[in-house]
Amino acid sequence: MLNWQQIRERHEAVQARIEAAAARAGRSADDVTLVAVTKTWPAQLVIEAYDAGLSHFGENRPEELAAKRPLVEDALGPNVGNTWHLIGTLQSRKTDLAAAHADVFHALDRAKIARRLAADLAEVGRTLPAFVEVNLSGEATKSGLLLTNWEEDATQRAALRTMVHELLATPQLPPLGLMTMAPWDAPADEIRAVFRRCRLLAEWLAGELPGRPRLALSMGMTDDFEIAIEEGATHVRVGRALFGERET
Repeated sequence: MLNWQQIRERHEAVQARIEAAAARAGRSADDVTLVAVTKTWPAQLVIEAYDAGLSHFGENRPEELAAKRPLVEDALGPNVGNTWHLIGTLQSRKTDLAAAHADVFHALDRAKIARRLAADLAEVGRTLPAFVEVNLSGEATKSGLLLTNWEEDATQRAALRTMVHELLATPQLPPLGLMTMAPWDAPADEIRAVFRRCRLLAEWLAGELPGRPRLALSMGMTDDFEIAIEEGATHVRVGRALFGERET
């Protein structure tokens, strides 16, 4: 496992790549949140990463988040300013863990999950800003609302609009924007097309909402976060470039 000094070096290298990608797109790097994906790593790595300057941490499983966050807060204190992102698909039986321990949810893909989360959040007196996950590539292995043909398919657009309107009426679960994942091992132009279509979808959706809000975009991981930033990502989820291969 890396120590904080090694992580700092990697963090600086990733941040430089973020800044370069943002500059190519005429954006400010300050508009991009780097979520350090710490899933499967022990709490000590999060502590080292915090010492290296990171403060946004991403966990895939709510049970791992529920176990890890208290350990980190016991070591650093609960008010150090860390933000915990739940980035994986959520099962119905684990919504209580997400409601109690996550600060941001990146993979809201079903109305049933939204209802259960809202009830659990009301019970513990918390709010959980959420990204709606959308599947633009049509891959069966990916979760999310199916929006493979959203430009032509009014039914697909309506499903997304309905979900977001329902979230706007649910104070415990405010919508932040959209999350998507590009295909694995795809050519760069195919990856770029997915991210660009997600940005355009968010722009369309904003026009359908009261006040035309600016929606955030969670997209891009270690292998493609620079393309995602060039196409408008506001949150990138990076693990391997910061910490190396994950522990199992």
